[in-house]
Amino acid sequence: MKQSTANALLKAYNSLQEIVAELYSEFQKAMENRDDADAALLETRAEILFQQAEAIIAVLEEQNG
Repeated sequence: MKQSTANALLKAYNSLQEIVAELYSEFQKAMENRDDADAALLETRAEILFQQAEAIIAVLEEQNG
């Protein structure tokens, strides 16, 4: 894998981690406000993006292996 590709994937991973953290923060707020529908949506989206971030790391580790 080219270094530029690895750098792009790492940048995407870092961006996704920030988004996931923000979504989980908003999820916590929704839970505190007992807004179950929003909380469920936020949690689901955060989990999906977290899984995508983890998949990026798996690819990078596989290539560096």
